[in-house]
Amino acid sequence: MVDTLARLVGAESPSGSPVALDACASVIADLFAARLDRPPESVTADGLTHLRWSGGRGAARVALIGHYDTVWPLGTTAQWPFRVDGDRATGPGAFDMKAGIVQLVEALATIEDLDGVMVVLTADEETGSGTSRRLVEDAARGAVAALVLEPSARDGALKGARKGGGMYTLRVQGRASHAGLEPELGCNALLGLAEVVLAAARLGREELGTTVTPTMATAGSATNVVPAEASAELDVRVWLAAEADRVDADVRALRTTVEGTMLAVEGGPTRPPLPGESSAGLFARAETCAERLGIGPLRSVGVGGASDGNFTAAIGTPTLDGLGAVGGGAHAEGEYVVIPAMAERAALVAELVEDLLLRG
Repeated sequence: MVDTLARLVGAESPSGSPVALDACASVIADLFAARLDRPPESVTADGLTHLRWSGGRGAARVALIGHYDTVWPLGTTAQWPFRVDGDRATGPGAFDMKAGIVQLVEALATIEDLDGVMVVLTADEETGSGTSRRLVEDAARGAVAALVLEPSARDGALKGARKGGGMYTLRVQGRASHAGLEPELGCNALLGLAEVVLAAARLGREELGTTVTPTMATAGSATNVVPAEASAELDVRVWLAAEADRVDADVRALRTTVEGTMLAVEGGPTRPPLPGESSAGLFARAETCAERLGIGPLRSVGVGGASDGNFTAAIGTPTLDGLGAVGGGAHAEGEYVVIPAMAERAALVAELVEDLLLRG
């Protein structure tokens, strides 16, 4: 499993790089062919290759969901190659979520009859699943369960609930002028942006877990020019669907009072929340499976990050997330996988899949 993970990490797969993603998809296809006798089907959408694999001819009863794109740009492995240090394996994308793919395949390789199993691995989860959302939803629709092989939370906890998310761009248009000779003739878009960003940041509600976080901003064209354009990005996270609607309306109601400037709002909600009740029954079954294997106890937590599990839960399919790698540091240099836990989590997934196929 570690050798396979090394090959997958070496096949860099940053979101938005179709050539690199295709190369990584080929490595994954070879893995499926070697361990499960046949490669997955390639499903192309807007130039990106997603992978779908079925264990039989019948309808999907258990959907296993993951992604193979990463947040790391091409060339990262030159400075930070895959390596093993004691009981940890590190490398860009090892934890999120290439080890989850390795564990998924090894889990399925131990099951004799895979009829009813559907696997979907997408190429754009890290950027919002814009081209793959329908593929994920179709795989899970009508299934008794969606199992998401995203990495675990801290200390190996499963992810029983996830916040929903939204992304917005605030664009302010003004008028340029010389900052020294005629500043009064300009309409300062940066001042207008500062005003609306501060107002947007106040839209969060700590008591409900709603956060509205400005993350990136740009403005101006030169140091001696009153900026005619300015923009900022907002990251929104909510536990409640009603809060997503409330924040959306409030963001769109923002205005700039700086004379001569105008605000345009782009974006909106991207993923609905994954509520705890969607995972409760599956978590209880996972606990029983872990007890049979002697690898418990399990824990379930709610997390702020979203995944494709948010989509499967939203269409009514019971969903349990965080069944992938145990480790830490997702999206940070030094992300790592706990090697001894790889076989344990693969065994847990196999036991849970068999239980779901047998008992529904």
